[in-house]
Order: sequence, then structure tokens, then C-alpha cells
Amino acid sequence: MTAERVPLIRCVGGVVHDPDGRLLLVRRSNPPGEGRWSIPGGRVEPGEGDKTAIVREVLEETGLCVTVGELLGNVTRPAADGRYDIYDYACQVRSGVLRAGDDASEARWVTAAILATLPLTEGLRETLEAWGQLPRS
Repeated sequence: MTAERVPLIRCVGGVVHDPDGRLLLVRRSNPPGEGRWSIPGGRVEPGEGDKTAIVREVLEETGLCVTVGELLGNVTRPAADGRYDIYDYACQVRSGVLRAGDDASEARWVTAAILATLPLTEGLRETLEAWGQLPRS
């Protein structure tokens, strides 16, 4: 018997902290995770590299231009048409004014105390904690 291969959908996310240690989050306005808070990110378009995709996604969702740094880690999540294969990178804000856009209904900087009160996408808190990327209080 042959195991069925599940399509992997390449995605990226940007883990962005401000100088005060707050974490940038967006409230997703579409599935998956509609209404829940997550880091900005999305699908990598055909012919696009991870770094280009992150810069585009963060700008579209938050209005902020970022510089992409090191790869923090990789997670997979279920998708309607396969599995999301998500690569998350540390990012630094270069310019822009924070505002929600594209697939985000809200965008904000959060402290650890605020993070604890928000409905987050599945596994986000645990993943950020494992990578040492939780916001400061």
C-alpha cells in the first residue's frame, strides 16, 4: 500500500519585536485562524523567496517595512488542501506606520500580559516560547 502524499503549502511568518520588547501581532480576518491573533505572514508566491514574501506579507498586513533576519524555526499546520509548511524569521522594523490591512482586521504591539488575554492561533504561544520569542511584560 502506498502512502498518500499531502501537498505542502510554503508559507512564511515574521516575528517582530519593538525596542520595548513588545511583539507584533495581527488579528486574522480570513481562514485559517479567522478572528484569532498571530504573527504576520502568509503564502510564498510562485517564484518568490522567503525573504521577499515576508517583506511583502508584513507590509500588506501591518503597513510596516521590515528587514528579515535569521530563521527561527519551522512549523506545519493543517490546511484545507494539504499542510501549511511555515518558516518563521526574526525581523526588524525599518519604516512605516502600524495599521491593519489585507488579511488582518487589527494589528498591534503586545506585551506578555496582553498576549495572555488574546485568542491566539493554534500553537503560537508554545512555539514562540520554545524559540525564546515571547514578548516582555
